[in-house]
Amino acid sequence: MAHIFPYPDDVPLNVQIKSLGDEELLDFWEETQFLEKVFQEDAITVPQASFEYEKLILQELQLRSCRRCLSERRF
Repeated sequence: MAHIFPYPDDVPLNVQIKSLGDEELLDFWEETQFLEKVFQEDAITVPQASFEYEKLILQELQLRSCRRCLSERRF
């Protein structure tokens, strides 16, 4: 499971996400999806930050995917 807490509170989430490995990033995304589902089932208001987590995680995954494609084309 991914852990982001070794950073001080003032380090932006997007910087923390960039430091995660692919598997950790996918685990973190999966955890946010699970929590969002739990919130919805229990009729709890979903924190606005959860949408930001998902957006940042998906952007980072897309960026990494594009970089891999580009590096494969060079050879």
